[in-house]
Amino acid sequence: MTDIIRLTAAQTAEKIASGELTAVEVTEAHLARIEAVDEKVHAFLHIDREGALAQARAVDAKRAAGEPLGPLAGVPLAMKDIFTTEGVPTTVGSKILEGWLPPYDSTVTKRLKAADVVILGKTNMDEFAMGSSTENSAYGPTGNPWDLTRIPGGSGGGSAAALASYQAPLALGTDTGGSIRQPAAVTGTVGVKPTYGGVSRYGMVAFSSSLDQGGPCARTVLDAALLHEAIGGHDPLDSTSIDAPVPPVVEAARSGDVRGMRIGVVKELGGDGYQAGVVQRFDESVEVLRELGAEVVEISCPSFVYALAAYYLIAPSECSSNLARFDAMRYGMRVGDDGTRSAEDVTALTREAGFGAEVKRRIILGTYALSSGYYDAYYGSAQKVRTLITRDFEKAFESVDVLVSPTTPTTAFPLGERVDDPLAMYLVDLCTIPVNLAGNAAMSLPCGLAPEDGLPVGLQIIAPALKDDRLYRVGAAVEAAFVKKWGHPLLEEAPQL
Repeated sequence: MTDIIRLTAAQTAEKIASGELTAVEVTEAHLARIEAVDEKVHAFLHIDREGALAQARAVDAKRAAGEPLGPLAGVPLAMKDIFTTEGVPTTVGSKILEGWLPPYDSTVTKRLKAADVVILGKTNMDEFAMGSSTENSAYGPTGNPWDLTRIPGGSGGGSAAALASYQAPLALGTDTGGSIRQPAAVTGTVGVKPTYGGVSRYGMVAFSSSLDQGGPCARTVLDAALLHEAIGGHDPLDSTSIDAPVPPVVEAARSGDVRGMRIGVVKELGGDGYQAGVVQRFDESVEVLRELGAEVVEISCPSFVYALAAYYLIAPSECSSNLARFDAMRYGMRVGDDGTRSAEDVTALTREAGFGAEVKRRIILGTYALSSGYYDAYYGSAQKVRTLITRDFEKAFESVDVLVSPTTPTTAFPLGERVDDPLAMYLVDLCTIPVNLAGNAAMSLPCGLAPEDGLPVGLQIIAPALKDDRLYRVGAAVEAAFVKKWGHPLLEEAPQL
């Protein structure tokens, strides 16, 4: 059983396809692992044991009947609790949707089921994906498997922690300002934010519609590519979906050759405020790229210094609009409806009881930024900055194939350290936010442990829109070089739970 849970997704699928393992055996092994360790980690909010086993039995029946199996058939997956799943609780980490059973599947959920991926359950997250530590969940924080007293990142900390604790070989996340990449960095896993519009948002509960993007989380670059291919592609149900084929991500992940590529180091994503160990491991990664045959140059993107301020006007403004639907009239929690109160009073009481502090903070900020007399000064100005950041990226990609930076300025910080300091918490996303504002693709993968605390450090790779395959090409090359150097994957150094 221990051996089963430590297989990669690609290895697991191969063993199921060959008959060496059954999908039921693999699913039962992961369910047993969840039962053994998740009380300590708290990666999951809901385990769909019966549904997972039913999916696994269906895969085994297909194989027995000689039907072809897809590249991920029978592989278990942990799904961030922001994707609607028919008949399975979807809370978005909020009390306001506690107990809600969606009547439909998100497009991503449908595609996973069509690919015969076994969905184990829903993972913990910051409420409505607002946060960088998974401490804003209404259902309690998740621990980092490397050190349970530290944060696993956010908002998708549950998905990243499930991977790092071997409760699932694959996971699904969403990235609005870094919520796939930052958890990947601090847990020693791989996370990819695809090009905006590359993965359908239909059925993904909205936080900030122009920034939100679903994407793959895994323990290896190839596993992330296989999942990316399964969930990506055009969806007519999503008006922001790109009508273009999925880039050749799996082929790129299998090649992993960076010879002749030009790679830019972003000058503005480093320097003061970055942990010394993070900078050290990043510099080592740049040297590895040189050794692999890439040309490395420094690139300046001057507008990046304004990205954090622009993001925290645009994202709250869009969240203020999107969360207006939670009015106690249609679905979810309802408070104070005793026949004596107006609809407005019931809505106010429900939102007071159902939304957490960070969600309320962002709704208030966004509503103010959109209000009459302030719209142009705040939201309008932030959108202009967004355009400047996009132009900086476009200029950079005229001379380089990809950009690189640290994924986060620091390693995982202790639980509770920044809960009462929103500005310090927001700075966690300093390196990841520019990508979301421009709609580009980006990946985080492990590049070592910081010498100060022995915790994982992430390398961020950024590619132009619709060139997601470049992430996998570079990521696979760096991953192979580091595994050869270390003698094993980084996660093998994590403490045993």
